[in-house]
Amino acid sequence: MTPWLFWPLLILGTLILVLGALKLVYLPLAVAYEVSASRRRRHRPRHSETTIFGVSAPFVSVVVPAFNEANVLENCVRSLARSNYPAFEIILVDDGSTDSTFARMQELAAEYPGVTALTKANGGKGSALNVGIKAAQGEVLLLSDADGVFGEDAIASMIEAFADPSIGAVCGDDRPVNLDRVQTRFLAVISHVGTGLVRRALHVLRCLPIVSGNIGAFRRDVLERSGLLAEDTLGEDLELTWRIYRAGFRVAFAPRAVVFAESPSTIRGLWRQRVRWGRGLLQTCGKHADMIGNPRFGIFGLSLIYLVATSIVVPIAQLLIVPLLILAVMLGDSSAVASDAWQLVLWLGLPVAVLFLLVAVALNRAWGDLRFAWTLVLWPVYSSLMSVVFVRALSLEIRKAPQRWNKLERTGVVSRTSTERVAAPLSAS
Repeated sequence: MTPWLFWPLLILGTLILVLGALKLVYLPLAVAYEVSASRRRRHRPRHSETTIFGVSAPFVSVVVPAFNEANVLENCVRSLARSNYPAFEIILVDDGSTDSTFARMQELAAEYPGVTALTKANGGKGSALNVGIKAAQGEVLLLSDADGVFGEDAIASMIEAFADPSIGAVCGDDRPVNLDRVQTRFLAVISHVGTGLVRRALHVLRCLPIVSGNIGAFRRDVLERSGLLAEDTLGEDLELTWRIYRAGFRVAFAPRAVVFAESPSTIRGLWRQRVRWGRGLLQTCGKHADMIGNPRFGIFGLSLIYLVATSIVVPIAQLLIVPLLILAVMLGDSSAVASDAWQLVLWLGLPVAVLFLLVAVALNRAWGDLRFAWTLVLWPVYSSLMSVVFVRALSLEIRKAPQRWNKLERTGVVSRTSTERVAAPLSAS
């Protein structure tokens, strides 16, 4: 192979292989989390006997922003109303909807004494959350989306995870609720890896980098120190999480705190959502560049190097490799494709991915989702699409393109309910 093809392929291939291999550490860490959580659960008092913040059940404010969410809002509120947690309120914030969202909020507020309905001019999700937070009375603020269908133990499990005073925020487990399409079934299967497995491992490492916008809880006193949500970014949940670490606190994962929420049901919806996520990551990295690799922020600061490498560098490297391999084949150099290194990637990549998936499903006790395992044939296509998505996000951010929320069009399809059994362990502190 000519040097000008050999060296770029070697460097890019080695980079992808090494960064991918490092993810193997997630497996033993996730299992270690499970073992630790099981031990704690055996010796942990019941919810009603647990003392956190000096009281047995601190008051919780659930803040739900909504823009044109009339067809999903009722499922969200009714699932929260069935919660077994004894002390909470629900604050619904209409962000200038053009449909009947606010009218539906008022009806729900009249039906449930603990529900408050507010409205404001359209300003984005961050601004709507901030309005709700300012009106909230709780010591803990649980932020969610209007399409969420909550498990009955969700709030209680989130609160239990605050037992360690060093924890400033808690991330729950969000899973797809709409399983009526091939795409959403596929996302339901692979989501166990990104949530059930990876979040457990990052909890053990004390460097979980994001509190899910679908189910994230924050101590009020911590938010007073770190500040409310940014209103000038597409990744307000990610950016706030990094500020929690900057303030000296850490983030915990509570796998039993489950919310079922809508996944994109169309390619267009998936594309727009993931482009928004990519831009949110880039914006957060720009705002907090001093944290990346900075030992002053402990293991979290150091872990951001790996996050940047896998989330920003790898997608670009994957796309660069494709034209180089095509060019090598066109030049008649088949050794570029048939090398031992590439064969190793191909032969090991699939079984490792399957192993990750099986462990993740086992940790979440979600064996029923394996009925959609046939959709995994889409995994290579999905992976390639995500690389293209990030390059698109990068180009938009470089050009300073207008920030559009591109909120998902909700279908209102609910394939799971809040009463569905969630057999995950209680979170470990």
